[in-house]
Amino acid sequence: MSDATPLVPPSLTTFIAFDFGLKRTGVAVGNRLMRLAQPQGSIHAEGNARFDCVAAKLKEWQPDAIVIGVPYHPDGAPHENTARAKKFGRQLQGRFGLQVFEVDERYSTTEAIASGAKDADAMSACIILEQFLRNLP
Repeated sequence: MSDATPLVPPSLTTFIAFDFGLKRTGVAVGNRLMRLAQPQGSIHAEGNARFDCVAAKLKEWQPDAIVIGVPYHPDGAPHENTARAKKFGRQLQGRFGLQVFEVDERYSTTEAIASGAKDADAMSACIILEQFLRNLP
């Protein structure tokens, strides 16, 4: 997992993104070719039930890699949810064997809400994924 512009092999073309939250986790999918993402709803589950839902999304979309949003304070300092999101990324990598890329997700939820999204968590995952895709070579 990396915070900087990731070195992403060209063979990785399809991505699934998660905007981790304690109660809801937003989901989006996208691809390198179009550099666009589509929101795919939110997972309303915790613990093992959340991972069961993640497994179903991975089976449905068959992504090459995973992107997760990692929150920081506006000044860039980490907080308790920073550590939780990073742990979630490590768990995804360990459970599903896919490479996980981290994206600084500051303001993604604010942007999603401002856009009038019906599902702010899924739209936030979409914003996170599009930011990641834009930074690919």
